[in-house]
Amino acid sequence: MYHPGVQSGASRGIVYAHPFCEEMNKARRMAALQSRRLAAAGYAVLQIDLFGCGDSCGDFADARWDIWRQDLQVALRWLQSKVDGPTALWGLRLGATLAADVARDPAMGVEHLLLWQPVSSGEQFLTQFLRLRLAADMLAEGTAQTGVRELRETLRRGVSLETAGYELHPRLAAEIDSLTLADLAPAVARVHCLEVSTMAEPQLSPATQRTLEAWRMRGLDVRTAVVRGEPFWSTIEGTECKALLAATEGSLKCAH
Repeated sequence: MYHPGVQSGASRGIVYAHPFCEEMNKARRMAALQSRRLAAAGYAVLQIDLFGCGDSCGDFADARWDIWRQDLQVALRWLQSKVDGPTALWGLRLGATLAADVARDPAMGVEHLLLWQPVSSGEQFLTQFLRLRLAADMLAEGTAQTGVRELRETLRRGVSLETAGYELHPRLAAEIDSLTLADLAPAVARVHCLEVSTMAEPQLSPATQRTLEAWRMRGLDVRTAVVRGEPFWSTIEGTECKALLAATEGSLKCAH
């Protein structure tokens, strides 16, 4: 979905990378709201569904990290043909990690990286995803017949696993498992990292703090903001976080 911006010939562009599996569906409304607000502020915004996800072609079972990275690169090139000025990558959760990975290449011409609740550890993220399989087994049978270790062993043997309605291929699982955000320092002018917290006094998660500190040690300009709200990418009922929308616009506005 392309939002050309309220001004014809927008000079700035942003490509959005959605999160993983069901988080993508739960976050669609927030992504759409932010895209429209950014377009109203003069940005050209491109939202895509990665290969095997949403309305895109292919089956999720055939999805791979390299394919998703190529999807984002193609989307960037397309948007750069539509705008005259700098472009940015924006991602949520695992999509933020993917955006950081793509932004490592200086040739992509990404000036700003906007991260929403980034996944810092692919290993921890995969473990949490596999626990959904265990939870489903417990609901169906009253007890889980296996644990995360056994599920990981199944993947290592080259056997796909259906989890939460998605067929996870062993290669994609291994690619996610190996991800460490701190190692994916992007080649950008500035990083904007925003998180949502349910705490009375919101703070960045410890994992994100460690990642961003590692990036700062490498000379990156990192700006952060934390707002109070619900984790809209995982709540049962669809929720909005208007504070995040406003904070995102404010962070980007300060960058220009």
